[in-house]
Order: sequence, then structure tokens, then C-alpha cells
Amino acid sequence: MSEPFDPADVTWSRVSPRLAAARITTTCIVFALPIAILVVIAVLTGELWVWVSAAVLALFVGWLVLLTRRQVRAIGYAERADDLLVRKGLMFRQLVVVPYGRMQYVDVTAGPLARKFGIASVQLHTASPATTATIDGLPPHEAARLRERLASRGEARLAGL
Repeated sequence: MSEPFDPADVTWSRVSPRLAAARITTTCIVFALPIAILVVIAVLTGELWVWVSAAVLALFVGWLVLLTRRQVRAIGYAERADDLLVRKGLMFRQLVVVPYGRMQYVDVTAGPLARKFGIASVQLHTASPATTATIDGLPPHEAARLRERLASRGEARLAGL
């Protein structure tokens, strides 16, 4: 018997590990200023509780770094004959099944940080907003290939309706 989030007949493709580096960079950018402010205040005042606050925040960032790496390893997608599967999540797992015939259009996006790390995102739009799926962290050539393949499969399935 197969697991609901890991069907037996599926070979999963992984996203680039550079996605973890991009997300970790974002986390560090967000938390660098608060930690720096706490350290400056701690140096100026000499209060122990401010040092403890800075240390707790730094430990929280370290935990987020470890968690981000595991979250990225949990992301996968699989192309099957009639649909695309997208899975993600560690504690709260999610498996989205998008039938090719329901796809309306496919977007490929890459912001400045994503371009710096050499990754892009593919977003699938369907007739139902609830089944919109996103695959983050693909190399640009793979994102373009997937976009073309999904668009052609979607058009072929729509023509058959």
C-alpha cells in the first residue's frame, strides 16, 4: 500500500538546492538588522537581558536555516501521463494534483534574488484558484522546458474536450 503523499508509481524530480541558499539569504537579511540593533544596545547598556535577546534571536535564525534546508529537500514534482504532481512540506505535507486539461496558463518568474542564485519559479493556473500550484527553485532552463511541456500538454488535453 502506498502512502498518500508518496504514490508508488511516481518518480519525483527535485528542485535546485540553490533555493535553500536563496531562502536562507532572505532570512539572514531580515534578521540581521534586529540582531545588530540588539547587540549595539547591549554594548551601550551592558544589560544581560539584551545580550540574551540577541542570542535567542540568533539561535532562532540558526533553527530557521536548518529548517529551510529540510523544507527544500521535501519539495518535489512529477510529470505523469494525465497530470502533474507537486508535493511540499515537512510537518504539514501537501500534495497537489493538477490535471493537464484543467491548466489555463503557466507562468515562469524570477525576481532579482532568484536570478542571482540561478533559479526560477513555475506557477500553474487552473480554472479553480484553489488548485493553483507553484514549483519554486528550478534552474531557468528546466523552468522553460517545464513551461513548454505543460503548456503543450494542457492544449492537447483541452483540444480533446
